Amino acid sequence: SKEMEKAAAELEPTVRTAIEESIARVRAVHADQKPAAHTTSLAPGATVTEVFRPIERVGLYVPGGKAVYPSSVIMNAVPAQEAGSEAMVVASPPQKEFGGLPHPTVLATCHILGVDEVWAVGGAQAIALLAYGDDAPATGEEALDPVDMITGPGNVFVAAAKRAVRGVVGTDAEAGPTEIAVIADDSADPVFVALDLISQAEHDPMAASVLITASPQLAQAVDAEVEQRYTATANAERAAEALRGEQSGIVLVDDIDAAIAVADAYAAEHLEVHTVDARAVAERIRHAGAIFVGDYSPVPLGDYTAGSNHVLPTSGTARFSAGLSTHTFLRPVNIIEYDRVALGEVADNVIAFAKAEALPAHGEAIAARFTGARSTKEA
Repeated sequence: SKEMEKAAAELEPTVRTAIEESIARVRAVHADQKPAAHTTSLAPGATVTEVFRPIERVGLYVPGGKAVYPSSVIMNAVPAQEAGSEAMVVASPPQKEFGGLPHPTVLATCHILGVDEVWAVGGAQAIALLAYGDDAPATGEEALDPVDMITGPGNVFVAAAKRAVRGVVGTDAEAGPTEIAVIADDSADPVFVALDLISQAEHDPMAASVLITASPQLAQAVDAEVEQRYTATANAERAAEALRGEQSGIVLVDDIDAAIAVADAYAAEHLEVHTVDARAVAERIRHAGAIFVGDYSPVPLGDYTAGSNHVLPTSGTARFSAGLSTHTFLRPVNIIEYDRVALGEVADNVIAFAKAEALPAHGEAIAARFTGARSTKEA
Protein backbone atom coordinates (compact mmCIF):
# COMPACT_ATOMS: atom_id res chain seq x y z
CA SER A 1 0.00 0.00 0.00
CA LYS A 2 0.98 3.63 -0.31
CA GLU A 3 1.14 3.94 3.48
CA MET A 4 3.61 1.06 3.70
CA GLU A 5 5.75 2.42 0.88
CA LYS A 6 5.75 5.84 2.53
CA ALA A 7 6.71 4.35 5.90
CA ALA A 8 9.60 2.45 4.32
CA ALA A 9 10.81 5.53 2.45
CA GLU A 10 10.78 7.62 5.62
CA LEU A 11 12.44 5.00 7.81
CA GLU A 12 15.54 6.27 9.59
CA PRO A 13 18.60 4.85 7.77
CA THR A 14 20.19 3.39 10.90
CA VAL A 15 16.95 1.63 11.79
CA ARG A 16 16.59 0.30 8.24
CA THR A 17 20.15 -1.05 8.39
CA ALA A 18 19.40 -2.76 11.70
CA ILE A 19 16.19 -4.26 10.31
CA GLU A 20 17.91 -5.55 7.18
CA GLU A 21 20.76 -7.09 9.19
CA SER A 22 18.27 -8.78 11.49
CA ILE A 23 16.32 -10.15 8.52
CA ALA A 24 19.51 -11.53 6.96
CA ARG A 25 20.60 -13.32 10.14
CA VAL A 26 17.16 -14.64 11.01
CA ARG A 27 16.71 -15.85 7.44
CA ALA A 28 20.06 -17.67 7.48
CA VAL A 29 19.19 -19.53 10.68
CA HIS A 30 15.64 -20.38 9.64
CA ALA A 31 16.62 -21.47 6.14
CA ASP A 32 18.87 -24.07 7.73
CA GLN A 33 15.97 -25.34 9.84
CA LYS A 34 13.92 -26.57 6.90
CA PRO A 35 13.96 -30.38 6.96
CA ALA A 36 14.44 -32.54 3.90
CA ALA A 37 12.01 -35.25 2.84
CA HIS A 38 13.14 -38.74 3.75
CA THR A 39 12.04 -42.23 2.76
CA THR A 40 12.08 -45.38 4.89
CA SER A 41 12.20 -48.64 2.95
CA LEU A 42 10.58 -51.35 5.09
CA ALA A 43 10.82 -54.14 2.51
CA PRO A 44 11.10 -54.43 -1.27
CA GLY A 45 8.12 -52.48 -2.61
CA ALA A 46 7.18 -51.01 0.79
CA THR A 47 8.08 -47.41 1.54
CA VAL A 48 6.95 -44.60 3.81
CA THR A 49 8.11 -41.14 2.81
CA GLU A 50 7.81 -38.11 5.05
CA VAL A 51 7.49 -34.79 3.25
CA PHE A 52 6.87 -31.33 4.67
CA ARG A 53 4.09 -29.08 3.42
CA PRO A 54 3.82 -25.40 4.38
CA ILE A 55 0.76 -24.02 6.11
CA GLU A 56 -0.89 -21.98 3.38
CA ARG A 57 -2.24 -18.87 5.12
CA VAL A 58 -0.81 -17.64 8.40
CA GLY A 59 -1.70 -14.80 10.73
CA LEU A 60 1.18 -13.04 12.44
CA TYR A 61 0.38 -11.04 15.55
CA VAL A 62 2.67 -8.09 16.26
CA PRO A 63 2.00 -6.36 19.61
CA GLY A 64 2.12 -2.61 19.97
CA GLY A 65 0.50 -1.50 23.17
CA LYS A 66 3.52 -0.45 25.23
CA ALA A 67 6.29 -0.38 22.63
CA VAL A 68 6.98 -0.72 18.91
CA TYR A 69 7.99 -4.19 17.72
CA PRO A 70 9.31 -4.32 14.15
CA SER A 71 11.46 -7.19 15.39
CA SER A 72 8.31 -9.26 15.93
CA VAL A 73 7.38 -8.77 12.27
CA ILE A 74 10.74 -10.28 11.34
CA MET A 75 10.55 -13.13 13.85
CA ASN A 76 7.10 -14.15 12.61
CA ALA A 77 7.34 -13.51 8.88
CA VAL A 78 10.78 -14.88 8.04
CA PRO A 79 10.17 -18.45 9.32
CA ALA A 80 6.83 -18.54 7.48
CA GLN A 81 8.52 -17.37 4.30
CA GLU A 82 11.29 -19.94 4.64
CA ALA A 83 8.69 -22.67 5.19
CA GLY A 84 6.98 -21.63 1.95
CA SER A 85 3.70 -20.25 3.29
CA GLU A 86 1.88 -18.66 0.36
CA ALA A 87 -0.06 -15.95 2.19
CA MET A 88 0.40 -14.11 5.44
CA VAL A 89 -1.36 -11.31 7.22
CA VAL A 90 0.10 -9.16 9.98
CA ALA A 91 -2.25 -7.88 12.68
CA SER A 92 -0.96 -5.03 14.82
CA PRO A 93 -2.77 -2.50 17.05
CA PRO A 94 -3.92 0.79 15.50
CA GLN A 95 -2.12 3.89 16.73
CA LYS A 96 -4.13 7.07 17.30
CA GLU A 97 -1.17 9.31 16.51
CA PHE A 98 -0.78 7.64 13.11
CA GLY A 99 -4.38 7.91 11.96
CA GLY A 100 -5.48 4.52 13.21
CA LEU A 101 -2.79 2.62 11.32
CA PRO A 102 -0.16 0.39 12.93
CA HIS A 103 3.10 2.11 13.80
CA PRO A 104 5.03 3.26 10.68
CA THR A 105 8.08 1.22 11.67
CA VAL A 106 5.93 -1.91 11.71
CA LEU A 107 4.48 -0.98 8.32
CA ALA A 108 7.95 -0.30 6.94
CA THR A 109 9.24 -3.66 8.13
CA CYS A 110 6.28 -5.41 6.50
CA HIS A 111 7.07 -3.60 3.25
CA ILE A 112 10.75 -4.59 3.38
CA LEU A 113 9.73 -8.22 3.93
CA GLY A 114 7.14 -8.16 1.15
CA VAL A 115 4.16 -8.66 3.48
CA ASP A 116 1.37 -6.60 1.90
CA GLU A 117 -1.68 -7.58 3.99
CA VAL A 118 -1.73 -5.73 7.31
CA TRP A 119 -4.73 -5.38 9.61
CA ALA A 120 -4.94 -2.52 12.11
CA VAL A 121 -6.32 -4.50 15.03
CA GLY A 122 -4.78 -5.60 18.31
CA GLY A 123 -5.44 -7.60 21.45
CA ALA A 124 -7.76 -10.56 21.87
CA GLN A 125 -10.05 -9.22 19.14
CA ALA A 126 -7.21 -9.46 16.63
CA ILE A 127 -6.82 -13.14 17.41
CA ALA A 128 -10.57 -13.68 16.94
CA LEU A 129 -10.53 -11.84 13.61
CA LEU A 130 -7.57 -13.85 12.36
CA ALA A 131 -9.24 -17.10 13.37
CA TYR A 132 -12.73 -16.44 11.99
CA GLY A 133 -12.28 -13.66 9.44
CA ASP A 134 -15.02 -11.21 8.53
CA ASP A 135 -17.07 -11.78 5.40
CA ALA A 136 -18.95 -8.48 5.69
CA PRO A 137 -16.87 -5.70 7.23
CA ALA A 138 -18.92 -2.72 8.43
CA THR A 139 -16.73 -0.44 6.33
CA GLY A 140 -17.96 -2.07 3.16
CA GLU A 141 -14.43 -3.04 2.21
CA GLU A 142 -13.37 -6.46 0.97
CA ALA A 143 -13.81 -9.51 3.19
CA LEU A 144 -11.07 -10.49 5.60
CA ASP A 145 -10.24 -14.14 5.09
CA PRO A 146 -9.42 -16.29 8.12
CA VAL A 147 -6.02 -17.89 8.48
CA ASP A 148 -4.92 -21.46 9.10
CA MET A 149 -2.46 -20.64 11.87
CA ILE A 150 -1.79 -17.77 14.27
CA THR A 151 1.62 -17.00 15.73
CA GLY A 152 3.22 -14.18 17.64
CA PRO A 153 3.72 -12.82 21.16
CA GLY A 154 1.32 -10.74 23.21
CA ASN A 155 -0.02 -9.99 26.66
CA VAL A 156 -2.06 -12.33 28.84
CA PHE A 157 -5.24 -11.48 26.90
CA VAL A 158 -3.66 -12.36 23.58
CA ALA A 159 -2.33 -15.61 25.05
CA ALA A 160 -5.80 -16.46 26.41
CA ALA A 161 -7.42 -15.68 23.07
CA LYS A 162 -4.97 -17.92 21.23
CA ARG A 163 -5.79 -20.69 23.66
CA ALA A 164 -9.52 -20.16 23.00
CA VAL A 165 -9.24 -20.48 19.21
CA ARG A 166 -6.79 -23.37 19.24
CA GLY A 167 -8.45 -26.16 17.31
CA VAL A 168 -10.21 -23.71 15.02
CA VAL A 169 -6.76 -22.71 13.82
CA GLY A 170 -3.28 -23.79 14.74
CA THR A 171 -1.31 -21.67 17.19
CA ASP A 172 2.27 -21.48 18.32
CA ALA A 173 3.48 -21.82 21.89
CA GLU A 174 2.15 -19.64 24.69
CA ALA A 175 3.92 -16.28 24.55
CA GLY A 176 2.73 -14.07 27.37
CA PRO A 177 4.69 -11.51 29.42
CA THR A 178 8.43 -11.89 28.98
CA GLU A 179 10.67 -13.78 31.40
CA ILE A 180 14.40 -13.87 32.04
CA ALA A 181 16.24 -16.14 34.44
CA VAL A 182 19.98 -15.84 34.98
CA ILE A 183 22.22 -18.54 36.44
CA ALA A 184 25.35 -16.80 37.70
CA ASP A 185 28.34 -17.47 39.93
CA ASP A 186 31.10 -15.29 41.38
CA SER A 187 32.72 -14.98 37.95
CA ALA A 188 29.72 -13.03 36.63
CA ASP A 189 29.80 -9.28 36.10
CA PRO A 190 27.01 -7.86 38.31
CA VAL A 191 26.55 -4.89 35.97
CA PHE A 192 25.92 -7.17 32.98
CA VAL A 193 23.50 -9.32 34.96
CA ALA A 194 21.63 -6.32 36.37
CA LEU A 195 21.22 -4.65 33.00
CA ASP A 196 20.02 -7.87 31.41
CA LEU A 197 17.39 -8.27 34.15
CA ILE A 198 16.27 -4.67 33.64
CA SER A 199 16.16 -5.09 29.86
CA GLN A 200 13.30 -7.56 30.15
CA ALA A 201 11.58 -5.79 33.05
CA GLU A 202 11.02 -2.73 30.87
CA HIS A 203 8.79 -4.73 28.51
CA ASP A 204 5.82 -5.15 30.80
CA PRO A 205 4.79 -4.62 34.44
CA MET A 206 4.13 -8.37 34.53
CA ALA A 207 7.56 -9.29 33.14
CA ALA A 208 9.63 -11.62 35.30
CA SER A 209 13.33 -11.10 36.08
CA VAL A 210 14.94 -13.82 38.19
CA LEU A 211 18.53 -14.34 39.35
CA ILE A 212 19.58 -17.83 40.44
CA THR A 213 22.92 -17.99 42.25
CA ALA A 214 24.85 -19.76 44.98
CA SER A 215 26.77 -16.56 45.76
CA PRO A 216 25.28 -14.18 48.36
CA GLN A 217 27.95 -11.65 47.40
CA LEU A 218 26.88 -11.67 43.75
CA ALA A 219 23.23 -11.50 44.75
CA GLN A 220 23.88 -8.38 46.82
CA ALA A 221 25.96 -6.78 44.08
CA VAL A 222 23.35 -7.44 41.39
CA ASP A 223 20.55 -6.18 43.63
CA ALA A 224 22.46 -2.97 44.26
CA GLU A 225 23.16 -2.47 40.55
CA VAL A 226 19.50 -3.04 39.66
CA GLU A 227 18.35 -0.49 42.24
CA GLN A 228 20.87 2.03 40.99
CA ARG A 229 20.30 1.56 37.27
CA TYR A 230 16.63 0.89 36.57
CA THR A 231 15.64 4.46 37.40
CA ALA A 232 17.75 5.71 34.49
CA THR A 233 15.72 3.81 31.89
CA ALA A 234 13.02 5.52 29.85
CA ASN A 235 10.58 2.89 31.10
CA ALA A 236 11.55 3.13 34.78
CA GLU A 237 8.00 2.97 36.14
CA ARG A 238 7.17 -0.14 34.15
CA ALA A 239 10.50 -1.76 35.05
CA ALA A 240 10.03 -0.96 38.74
CA GLU A 241 6.64 -2.64 38.83
CA ALA A 242 8.04 -5.74 37.14
CA LEU A 243 11.15 -5.94 39.32
CA ARG A 244 9.17 -5.51 42.54
CA GLY A 245 6.43 -7.92 41.54
CA GLU A 246 6.13 -11.37 43.05
CA GLN A 247 7.17 -12.86 39.71
CA SER A 248 10.69 -11.41 40.05
CA GLY A 249 13.43 -11.93 42.59
CA ILE A 250 16.67 -13.63 43.60
CA VAL A 251 16.87 -17.35 44.34
CA LEU A 252 19.83 -18.38 46.53
CA VAL A 253 20.85 -22.00 46.07
CA ASP A 254 23.55 -24.27 47.49
CA ASP A 255 25.48 -25.00 44.30
CA ILE A 256 25.37 -25.11 40.51
CA ASP A 257 23.44 -28.39 40.52
CA ALA A 258 20.69 -26.77 42.55
CA ALA A 259 20.74 -23.75 40.24
CA ILE A 260 20.18 -25.99 37.24
CA ALA A 261 17.35 -27.78 39.05
CA VAL A 262 15.64 -24.46 39.82
CA ALA A 263 16.07 -23.27 36.23
CA ASP A 264 14.59 -26.49 34.87
CA ALA A 265 11.63 -26.26 37.24
CA TYR A 266 11.03 -22.65 36.25
CA ALA A 267 11.43 -23.28 32.48
CA ALA A 268 12.03 -19.62 31.67
CA GLU A 269 11.43 -18.05 28.30
CA HIS A 270 15.01 -16.74 28.32
CA LEU A 271 17.81 -18.28 30.37
CA GLU A 272 21.24 -16.66 30.60
CA VAL A 273 24.25 -18.54 31.96
CA HIS A 274 27.06 -16.47 33.49
CA THR A 275 29.37 -19.05 35.05
CA VAL A 276 32.97 -20.22 34.81
CA ASP A 277 32.09 -22.97 32.33
CA ALA A 278 28.94 -21.49 30.88
CA ARG A 279 28.67 -23.77 27.83
CA ALA A 280 28.91 -26.92 29.96
CA VAL A 281 26.21 -25.59 32.30
CA ALA A 282 23.99 -24.64 29.35
CA GLU A 283 24.22 -28.15 27.94
CA ARG A 284 22.75 -29.52 31.17
CA ILE A 285 19.63 -27.36 30.95
CA ARG A 286 16.54 -29.20 29.75
CA HIS A 287 13.78 -26.62 30.03
CA ALA A 288 14.11 -23.12 28.59
CA GLY A 289 12.74 -21.28 25.59
CA ALA A 290 16.24 -20.16 24.58
CA ILE A 291 19.61 -20.32 26.34
CA PHE A 292 22.15 -17.50 26.16
CA VAL A 293 25.71 -18.51 26.96
CA GLY A 294 28.32 -16.23 28.49
CA ASP A 295 28.85 -12.51 28.96
CA TYR A 296 28.48 -11.61 25.29
CA SER A 297 25.24 -13.40 24.46
CA PRO A 298 22.66 -11.25 26.28
CA VAL A 299 18.92 -11.63 25.77
CA PRO A 300 18.62 -8.28 23.89
CA LEU A 301 20.89 -9.78 21.22
CA GLY A 302 18.36 -12.58 20.80
CA ASP A 303 15.53 -10.07 20.76
CA TYR A 304 16.89 -8.49 17.60
CA THR A 305 19.96 -9.73 15.79
CA ALA A 306 21.32 -13.07 17.01
CA GLY A 307 19.51 -14.94 14.22
CA SER A 308 17.48 -17.01 16.67
CA ASN A 309 13.77 -16.41 17.12
CA HIS A 310 12.46 -14.28 19.96
CA VAL A 311 8.91 -15.68 19.96
CA LEU A 312 9.37 -18.16 22.80
CA PRO A 313 7.22 -20.12 25.26
CA THR A 314 6.48 -18.49 28.61
CA SER A 315 4.72 -19.39 31.87
CA GLY A 316 6.55 -22.70 32.21
CA THR A 317 5.39 -24.02 28.85
CA ALA A 318 9.01 -24.45 27.74
CA ARG A 319 8.71 -27.81 29.51
CA PHE A 320 6.75 -29.14 26.54
CA SER A 321 6.84 -26.57 23.75
CA ALA A 322 9.35 -24.64 21.69
CA GLY A 323 9.87 -21.24 20.20
CA LEU A 324 8.82 -20.15 16.76
CA SER A 325 10.82 -21.70 13.92
CA THR A 326 10.48 -22.82 10.34
CA HIS A 327 9.08 -26.10 11.70
CA THR A 328 6.12 -24.16 13.14
CA PHE A 329 4.87 -23.43 9.64
CA LEU A 330 5.42 -26.92 8.22
CA ARG A 331 3.21 -30.02 8.44
CA PRO A 332 4.86 -33.41 8.08
CA VAL A 333 2.85 -35.64 5.73
CA ASN A 334 3.46 -39.36 5.29
CA ILE A 335 3.24 -40.87 1.81
CA ILE A 336 2.65 -44.63 2.00
CA GLU A 337 3.37 -46.77 -1.05
CA TYR A 338 3.20 -50.60 -1.09
CA ASP A 339 3.09 -52.84 -4.14
CA ARG A 340 1.05 -56.08 -4.33
CA VAL A 341 3.86 -58.31 -3.10
CA ALA A 342 4.70 -56.05 -0.17
CA LEU A 343 1.04 -55.83 0.88
CA GLY A 344 0.71 -59.59 0.59
CA GLU A 345 3.55 -60.10 3.04
CA VAL A 346 1.65 -58.28 5.81
CA ALA A 347 -1.93 -58.98 4.75
CA ASP A 348 -2.51 -61.67 7.39
CA ASN A 349 -1.28 -59.31 10.11
CA VAL A 350 -3.61 -56.53 9.01
CA ILE A 351 -6.56 -58.94 8.85
CA ALA A 352 -5.71 -60.23 12.34
CA PHE A 353 -5.69 -56.69 13.71
CA ALA A 354 -9.05 -55.97 12.05
CA LYS A 355 -10.54 -59.10 13.61
CA ALA A 356 -9.16 -58.22 17.06
CA GLU A 357 -10.72 -54.76 16.85
CA ALA A 358 -14.03 -56.08 15.48
CA LEU A 359 -13.69 -54.07 12.30
CA PRO A 360 -14.19 -56.75 9.64
CA ALA A 361 -14.49 -54.33 6.72
CA HIS A 362 -10.87 -53.40 7.31
CA GLY A 363 -9.84 -57.00 6.76
CA GLU A 364 -12.12 -57.41 3.77
CA ALA A 365 -10.51 -54.38 2.12
CA ILE A 366 -7.18 -56.20 2.32
CA ALA A 367 -8.43 -59.67 1.39
CA ALA A 368 -10.24 -58.41 -1.71
CA ARG A 369 -6.93 -57.56 -3.30
CA PHE A 370 -5.88 -61.22 -3.26
CA THR A 371 -9.14 -63.12 -3.89
CA GLY A 372 -9.77 -61.98 -7.41
CA ALA A 373 -12.54 -59.59 -6.37
CA ARG A 374 -12.88 -56.71 -8.80
CA SER A 375 -15.49 -54.05 -9.40
CA THR A 376 -18.21 -54.89 -11.91
CA LYS A 377 -17.06 -51.88 -13.90
CA GLU A 378 -13.56 -53.33 -14.16
CA ALA A 379 -14.87 -56.80 -14.96
